[in-house]
Amino acid sequence: MEIKKNPKSNLENFSKIFMQIGLVLALFVTYVAIEQKTYDKTYGDLGVLNMNAEMEEEIPITERIEPVKPKTPPPPAPEKIEVVEDEKEIEETVIESTETDESEAVVVEEIIEVAEAEEVIEDVSFMIIEDVPVFPGCKGSKAELKACFSKMVQKHFSRKFDADLPNELGLSPGRKRVFIGFKIDRSGKIVDIQARAPHPKIKSEVISVMNQLPTMKPGRQRGKPVGVKYSIPFTLIVE
Repeated sequence: MEIKKNPKSNLENFSKIFMQIGLVLALFVTYVAIEQKTYDKTYGDLGVLNMNAEMEEEIPITERIEPVKPKTPPPPAPEKIEVVEDEKEIEETVIESTETDESEAVVVEEIIEVAEAEEVIEDVSFMIIEDVPVFPGCKGSKAELKACFSKMVQKHFSRKFDADLPNELGLSPGRKRVFIGFKIDRSGKIVDIQARAPHPKIKSEVISVMNQLPTMKPGRQRGKPVGVKYSIPFTLIVE
């Protein structure tokens, strides 16, 4: 015999009602918690604090004590002055006259003229010389003479220098810098030639070429001929 369950005792039929009741209770508790009023705690009267009140500071009464100045001793008594009678005779100084008499011979010392030493002006740089040395064939103003001088020196070097020498020496390919310096003396001749090159044979060739420069009109400083220093760099291309 199978036992049948009473449909009224099945709690699943009341699940929706229980859910609604629980939802209503939750909303009620939330409402009561929101509406509950709270009040700040009050404390007893602590008094009023005056921040502007100045603090009274007790200043001790001090007495100023003047330093005792040491007593300076009295100045010493002056020595006894003895009075001496004026009996000593004073010798009179006789001033002789410097005027000469016509009968006296006047000796005149011989005046020797000293020749002024000639002012020696040191060598001057080509960049600041007043009158630059003149390369043969150059004409024009000071600026034109300076430009012509540099141009003719470069042209002389390019024409006289052995361009195959760097390649014959087995130097590495590329550009090689050569620095040349010399002086045009007071007579216009080329002296004191110096060179710096990547190989001793190139240095000797450079000095030999610069010795072939012609005699020039010397430079002048303050109207006097002076030695003029000149330097110029060259670039050699080694293939």
